[in-house]
Amino acid sequence: MPHVSHSVALPSPEVRDALSRGRAVVALESTLLAHGLPAPQNRTAADELEDAVRAHGAVPATVAVLDGVPRVGLSPAELDRVCGGDLVKVSVRDLGAAVGLGRDGATTVAATSALAAAAGVQVFATGGLGGVHRGARDTWDVSADLAALARTGVLVVCSGVKSILDVAATLEVLETESVPVLGYGTDAFPGFYRRDSGRPVPWRVDTATDAAAVWRAHRALAPGTGAVLAQPVPVDDELDAALHDRLLAGGLAELTRAGVTGKDVTPALLEFFHTRSGGASLRTNLALVRANAELAARVAVELSR
Repeated sequence: MPHVSHSVALPSPEVRDALSRGRAVVALESTLLAHGLPAPQNRTAADELEDAVRAHGAVPATVAVLDGVPRVGLSPAELDRVCGGDLVKVSVRDLGAAVGLGRDGATTVAATSALAAAAGVQVFATGGLGGVHRGARDTWDVSADLAALARTGVLVVCSGVKSILDVAATLEVLETESVPVLGYGTDAFPGFYRRDSGRPVPWRVDTATDAAAVWRAHRALAPGTGAVLAQPVPVDDELDAALHDRLLAGGLAELTRAGVTGKDVTPALLEFFHTRSGGASLRTNLALVRANAELAARVAVELSR
């Protein structure tokens, strides 16, 4: 179960009204905006993602901690604050500290899932799921996203896991934690910038209706646990394979040289990709997140019927 009670997660008036009426709502994370995308593209992306959700019939609920209050659904002024910088990166373990100390925090997949579930939102769109880091046999560096999925009743729509991770080990952990993984229109597990990570998905769905049906059945049979709906980046927006491999090798070498570890690894590598690819990786990132927001909205609408 999520670590956050209903009394703590504060839905915006729009989100509260939508939930009370049984309308579709889609949660969106704030770490992507505060730490994953550079300014001013992050503020533009915030509006584009919310607009994509609305265009497909659902209400967007961007999640963050502001002034020590977990908020599910943000105003334009609050989105400005999230995209303006100086927000701590907050996972589930950090929520108590951020709230107790009155801090501003950008929520990760794990924290966003917990707060969304606490507010009654069951569909969440993001870019890439966190996972097992390369070399985790020595460092024990495994994203809290995986453990959160095992105990939080949220369907996470994503483009698989970031290709900078150990994809095979990540899928093994999800299997161990009994988290179902669905491929949307694909038999291959996506690798974020790349459509195919080289690993298969256990189950495939080809429509939002089927995805909603699987989620309904999963909630009934395994309440309190999450699921992954993995959609590949659109074909025309996939990052060139040679460029991707070159950036990945260079980024990993740079992290080793700089001694970057833990939760700083992913934002540092994404920044390396963005600055060294001439903007190509940023375009891919934005395209896949927007597509996931659209798919999440369609699934949420099906669930609200």
